[in-house]
Amino acid sequence: MAIIGVGITPFKARYMNRTYFELAYDATKLALNDANENGASISHKDLETTVYGIYNELFERQFMPDIFINSYIGMNNKPGTRIASGGATGGYTVRMAYSEVASGLSDLCLCLGVEKCNDCYDEKTGTTTPEVLNAIAYSADMTYEYPMGMMAASSYVSMVNAHSEEFGNPTEKQMAMVSVKNHGNAMKNPKAQSPMEISVDDVLYSRIICYPFKMLDCCLYSEASAALILASEEKVKELGIEQPIWITGVGAANTDCFIGNREDLGRLYSNINAAKSAYKMAGLDYDNIKEQIDVAELHDAFSGQEVISYEELGFVKFGEGGPWIEQGYKNSGEGPWFEGELPCNPSGGLIGCGHAVGATGIMSTGEAALQLRENAGEHQVPIEKGRAISHSIGGPGAAYAAVIVMENEEGISNK
Repeated sequence: MAIIGVGITPFKARYMNRTYFELAYDATKLALNDANENGASISHKDLETTVYGIYNELFERQFMPDIFINSYIGMNNKPGTRIASGGATGGYTVRMAYSEVASGLSDLCLCLGVEKCNDCYDEKTGTTTPEVLNAIAYSADMTYEYPMGMMAASSYVSMVNAHSEEFGNPTEKQMAMVSVKNHGNAMKNPKAQSPMEISVDDVLYSRIICYPFKMLDCCLYSEASAALILASEEKVKELGIEQPIWITGVGAANTDCFIGNREDLGRLYSNINAAKSAYKMAGLDYDNIKEQIDVAELHDAFSGQEVISYEELGFVKFGEGGPWIEQGYKNSGEGPWFEGELPCNPSGGLIGCGHAVGATGIMSTGEAALQLRENAGEHQVPIEKGRAISHSIGGPGAAYAAVIVMENEEGISNK
């Protein structure tokens, strides 16, 4: 099956004049417009089902937000399913939308993610931040871990510190390089929330959030929506789609949600197993994946986790993630940089673009698809092999992981 339409709204700190269902409408309309420019000639009436990615009911202040979106975008009397798996919500939503079409239940499926976190206003402090953090906290174990101070940053930093203890990296400077890279890439993306030209020192001297993570090592929570339209192979032919992007591999895995129970704290086995499953399904080699793809959109909620993901997704061997980003920092044309051997997060990723949780993995999948169509605008990277991946992780201790492999016609024919 193929992605035939991509719609991504700008990522912002807050949409003062939009509800969450209006944001969802905006992305749906953009995806339909894109599909029609791609040769489809369809409307929302042709969509047979929707899979909704919405992480947190407290953000939307609505325990069943998907049904309100369903009505607002004109999908009454059609089936819809909601996915919620933390930061991996978008990736798992793509996986479920793939399943809808692959199973034969639908020929045209809307994959739609949205988050509007900053309406949950805290009158005592006059800001939204405490309420957003409280809402996120309910994803942690509330019996033991949360009372001890477990939050998103501390759960990720535990894994990064364990990895650094074993391998001596990522160092603080190497993590800062991820922030420099992704904020810099975001300057080429008009939909990004945090485009900035910064230095390694700017990152190192920014406020400490959870040592060794600094403020600029962390993504910002955002409001946005993203949508994909998935079509069966038969539908792609029937509609005469000009540039279908084929989903050839889908992998997902969950690991132990209690971080202290994990056998190896410095490895995220959900990442490893999701990647291996996706690559196997696509007919790609995990041990040589860097040579088989053009671009990767990774889940970089925190800079150190992106470095570890280089290793877990097979780009480099374990213990070589930190040196790989540093190598590219020193030598243009190497590493995961925009001009490097395998560009990672040319969109800016979560650190540069923003993290509208339910929409994020759909955005990264859409960005990878646009790269393969060579429609990514100023942040377009060279496409030679015709393959890309998107990656999502999330939940307590990043327990969920999903990896999506995409190929254009050239990638398919080169196999």
